[in-house]
Amino acid sequence: MMKVLVIFLLNVLGVTVVLASDGGAIALKPVSINLNDKAALYRGAETFIAQCATCHSAEYMRYGRVASDLHLSKTQADRLLPPHLKLGDEMVRFMPADYAKTVFGTVPPDLTLIARVRGADWLYTYLTSFYADPTKRWGVNNAVFPGVNMPDVFAALQGVQEPVYQTVKLPDGSSEQRLVGLKAPLIPGNMPPAEFDAMVRDLVAYMVYMGEPAKLQRMSLGPYVLGFILLFTVLMFLLKTDYWRDIKKPLKAD
Repeated sequence: MMKVLVIFLLNVLGVTVVLASDGGAIALKPVSINLNDKAALYRGAETFIAQCATCHSAEYMRYGRVASDLHLSKTQADRLLPPHLKLGDEMVRFMPADYAKTVFGTVPPDLTLIARVRGADWLYTYLTSFYADPTKRWGVNNAVFPGVNMPDVFAALQGVQEPVYQTVKLPDGSSEQRLVGLKAPLIPGNMPPAEFDAMVRDLVAYMVYMGEPAKLQRMSLGPYVLGFILLFTVLMFLLKTDYWRDIKKPLKAD
């Protein structure tokens, strides 16, 4: 309970809280996010709606907020908006929750704040680290989230990666196979690797924006706020100097 409270308070203060990688076998891959690149955020929004919104919701966001923040034209907003929804609607999942629970065993989580909880590096690594595992229900596993109950939605684009195992001796004298990395796809994807990585970066950028859309406004207002603080500091310094000039004058004898 205390951990949840601390995370909540830090998020209220605007601090991004990054959780551990659920026992992942590979290091997180750093990704650079530029929230000023509105075109990348728009491409990420398109990918989110096409690839993620079927199962996952983003109920703390509305399509109209995205269109406004990214300065989309009417044509762009119409392309982003599903036919049966309006700009004022929330980004709810397209799949009914009861059907999703039947298919997956649980309702897929809302992704509005996932970037603030996990961090951009974790999301980028997670989305690019699915690998073939015939022992799992969907035939895939994930290197940073072992045992995740999610199919690889990007398998057709990225391909199905091959795992690299290493034999590790245990203290009791036995040994086990541990995942230490991933190889090139067993089955090639429809996208060249560089293009796929760019698509995932755009998606992660959009999810970072979605977790804190007001950050765009803060970034635009920041220079003006800093300028005001600097000007106010100079004025207060001049006022202090003038005030103490009079106080420090010697008193005249009667």
